[in-house]
Amino acid sequence: MKNSRRFLDLTILLIVRLDTIDRLENILAVTAFINSNFLAKISVLECAPFNNGILKRLLDEKIRYAFQEDHDPILYRTKFLNQMIQSADTPFVAVWDIDIIFQVNQLIEAMKLLRKGEADFVIPYEKYMLDTSPILRKIYLEEGKIEVLEQNVKKLKEMYVPDPVGGVFLANLQAYVDSGLENENFYGWGLEDVERYNRWMNLGYRVKRVPGTIFHLNHGRGINSIYHNADQQIMKHKEIISVRRNMGSESTKSLEE
Repeated sequence: MKNSRRFLDLTILLIVRLDTIDRLENILAVTAFINSNFLAKISVLECAPFNNGILKRLLDEKIRYAFQEDHDPILYRTKFLNQMIQSADTPFVAVWDIDIIFQVNQLIEAMKLLRKGEADFVIPYEKYMLDTSPILRKIYLEEGKIEVLEQNVKKLKEMYVPDPVGGVFLANLQAYVDSGLENENFYGWGLEDVERYNRWMNLGYRVKRVPGTIFHLNHGRGINSIYHNADQQIMKHKEIISVRRNMGSESTKSLEE
């Protein structure tokens, strides 16, 4: 493997609730993409009421797999990510949604920024998060070639316009810890990415982006992919507003999710 793709100083964190077959297919595709292109530590945490052993058997044996017994139908992602970070033993981490892929050079450029000390956090795309259609997702899963998606970008739907900040980010581990990690007031899906980004900016961290697009592998949307409760949605907006009060408007992100 090329030296530019050797990231032994990086731990990639993925957390999963296998609520649909799409999710299982997506995490297998994403981890296969990472393993085939990079040499990095990968940690997967599966949260479910019981461990059926299926995901562990299907994942590459080099991947660090852990299981969390969880009977809550709502995936408390922020809490579990904060627990996962305790197992990271590298100076850099990537928090990577299980449905996201992007070009190899984008991760290479993001790691250069972190290694050179030019950024505390890096979002490895510039502007566009594109959702694959079910048809193009199927073709990608069959062929495993990101070029299939790049050649059809005009057919893909933009997500969280006009300026998405979710899906994946890389961080200097110490900066991530010092920034407060994930805000556990965000329970269930939605808006934690916006709050996190605004908090970094408010605290004066160096947040960089690199050119490129990320692709979101389409999946069915159950209770862990939508706002599950109106009161929770209101609370999340209040959390973001409390951060924005201390910031200039030009530094903030819209409530895009």
